[in-house]
Amino acid sequence: MEAEIITIGTELLLGELVDTNTRYIARALREIGLDLYRTSTVGDNIDRIAEEIQASMQRADAVITTGGLGPTIDDPTREGIAKACGVETVFMPELWRQIEDRFSGFGSIPTENNRRQAYIPAGSTPIENPVGTAPGFIVETAHSVVISLPGVPAEMQYLLVNDVIPYLKQRLGLKSIIKSRIVRTAGIGESMLDQIIEDLEKLHNPTVGLSAHPGRVDIRITAKAKTNKEADKMISSVEATLEGRIGRAIYGKDDQTLETVVVDLLKEKGMHLAILEAGTDGALAASLAEYPEVIASTQSLSEIGSDEMLSAALKHEMEKVNAQAGLLLAMKPSREGNTAMIHVLLPGNEHMEHKSYEAHFVNMKTRSVSYALHWLRRLLLAP
Repeated sequence: MEAEIITIGTELLLGELVDTNTRYIARALREIGLDLYRTSTVGDNIDRIAEEIQASMQRADAVITTGGLGPTIDDPTREGIAKACGVETVFMPELWRQIEDRFSGFGSIPTENNRRQAYIPAGSTPIENPVGTAPGFIVETAHSVVISLPGVPAEMQYLLVNDVIPYLKQRLGLKSIIKSRIVRTAGIGESMLDQIIEDLEKLHNPTVGLSAHPGRVDIRITAKAKTNKEADKMISSVEATLEGRIGRAIYGKDDQTLETVVVDLLKEKGMHLAILEAGTDGALAASLAEYPEVIASTQSLSEIGSDEMLSAALKHEMEKVNAQAGLLLAMKPSREGNTAMIHVLLPGNEHMEHKSYEAHFVNMKTRSVSYALHWLRRLLLAP
């Protein structure tokens, strides 16, 4: 079974509004084992909405739309879906009564344009909206179903969980789940990682895919099974293989970040961190700003200077913070050879490394932060 999501709204195309609905719906569909193969966004235009709906209905068993169900002229989703299905919109007195009741609960009276929200495509099934004023609706055809939900996230989520998901499970006879796990890595490039796990990326179930970020790469493992236990077993098998091949590069899973992992290690060892940066505009300190309990001090130098200048400043800073810090990390990206100097001072111990990146200097700050944290993590884990 396949599904598609269509978000409707010109404000999305103009970049005025961030689409969070697609992510929420995609995760909900994953949990009931419904494959999502395509998402799209279309503006507030009846003809373009109808065209997109018709194309999606030819490909997918279920099409879910969000947005465009408001009371104004530029909310044309109802008319667009009706046109796609070859029907007219019809007024539903019971929906109008529900809308009036909602406004009454607000202590107000609906305006005449709110009556537009009581119109839905002929033959469709209304979805009452107890948390808003825009009802949804379901249009069933011989080969597909179109489910239209409001664009307000809180309203969409309520109707999706309480009405749409149970409906889809029953209509499509869904009896499996789709489960994913993210294995997070640092200190290894996407191309190198791809070479190491190329055979895993060719698996069909579970599937394995890569997602690159500056200085970090996520490995997504997705399994489709009848039960959570079966899916977990499939995922764990791939995880074990990854641990055997790239164990040192793995820093966390799912919601863990490199920052939280480093902070947890600092807390575990009872250490504080002093940060000295040059040429990064304080990027490393900013990445840890929400964890002031582990930060002893931060200093950002406006002039990059030479390695010798940074080393002298570093040692001077260490003398000031040694009593309270436990360790000091200095970082300086360089335009020459696209390298980042990472310098860590531990009590009685000193580590320095130059890390090269095949990247433009404008990306160096974020990459340098990732590598500095990765290197610090490995030092903190060392015996």
